[in-house]
Amino acid sequence: MNNVSMKRARQGANGAADKPRKPAVRPRGENGTVAMNGTERSPESNGHGVFARNGNSDKFVLITGGAGFIGTNVAHRLFESGEKVLIFDNLSREGVEKNLDWLQTTHRKGLEFQHGSVLDARALGRAVARASHVFHFAAQVAVTTSLENPIEDFEINARGTLNLLEAIRSQPRPPSVVFTSTNKVYGDLADVKLCANGGRYLPEDDDYRQHGFSEERPLAFHSPYGCSKGAACQYVLDYARTFGLRTAVFRMSCIYGPHQFGTEDQGWVAHFLIKARSGGHITIYGDGHQVRDILFVDDLVNAFLLARQNIERISGQAFNIGGGPANTISLLELLKLIRQLRGEPVLATFSDWRSADQKYYVSDTRKFAAATGWFPNVNVSDGITRLYHWLEEFSAAAKPNEDSLARSRAALAE
Repeated sequence: MNNVSMKRARQGANGAADKPRKPAVRPRGENGTVAMNGTERSPESNGHGVFARNGNSDKFVLITGGAGFIGTNVAHRLFESGEKVLIFDNLSREGVEKNLDWLQTTHRKGLEFQHGSVLDARALGRAVARASHVFHFAAQVAVTTSLENPIEDFEINARGTLNLLEAIRSQPRPPSVVFTSTNKVYGDLADVKLCANGGRYLPEDDDYRQHGFSEERPLAFHSPYGCSKGAACQYVLDYARTFGLRTAVFRMSCIYGPHQFGTEDQGWVAHFLIKARSGGHITIYGDGHQVRDILFVDDLVNAFLLARQNIERISGQAFNIGGGPANTISLLELLKLIRQLRGEPVLATFSDWRSADQKYYVSDTRKFAAATGWFPNVNVSDGITRLYHWLEEFSAAAKPNEDSLARSRAALAE
């Protein structure tokens, strides 16, 4: 793994951290001019080239779950700006080792990796002690998995996040944190009246059609996954109120882009593309008319960086983040778009609806836009085309290595 130490950190007793102390010093702000490749620049709008620093050169930006799809893209952007990144990941999700290899090959300096779990409070504490800011992405990410093992889902998402917050709270200068939650905290939205329009559902309410769902929508945790992420979300917000930590929450819709190895349970845009490229069958749960707003990962990274830059003003708040009404697509519409890219039909079968599935969800992003000036730049067609071509390039680059490995195994078997 490119000289990465894979030695696991020693587990604390029952995952419990040492008793934290309340910070005696309020951390200073992160506003002002920022360095970009050695050049001083003032913050710009929409997150383009904005990398706020806390002025402490020996500190890292900590990314929990940093070898995952989103973490890899955030780390890459930070590296391009000359920042140091500490990736904390247990490498349990399929494909993440490939992401870590790519990061290490692409960025040979400024990257450190710590193999560990958010359930190991002591290991997490060691990582947090080195951080100027934390992006908390480590999570159990699938509704289906949460239905199979609700306790593990709770431990990772709720207890793991609480472990992180306690580690942050124990620091003399606590780093700021941005946490990724989910639109599942709003439940299945069964009360929203919908009508079928071509190959998609649309809400009958004009406001929902024009703007999507805002943060004023009542919370209605549904599924163990929705409960665990919702509980974690509330803890992150309360630690800003109660302990003065600088925190912000993104309740995210569907994110897609390079370095995403989507599965049937999570990352459905990439999953559809991967299945179609291999000639496999895609299973549609429900009728395919369900609609989501999708957000290209580059635009999400812009939002993360703006959140960090503006953390003093937005601390203690949750924001709905997605592509918004201008970037919506139904499952059936995605199949049509993939067919256009491939030039041949996509094989699909239909199955029963899955628990807690939302027939229509679109993020109202006006609150975050008003706070930071952020807006998405990549439209649905361009973004999906970019991901499709990235998957082609990744597959072509990976094949020689796979062939070499197969030959080596065959030689050993002789």
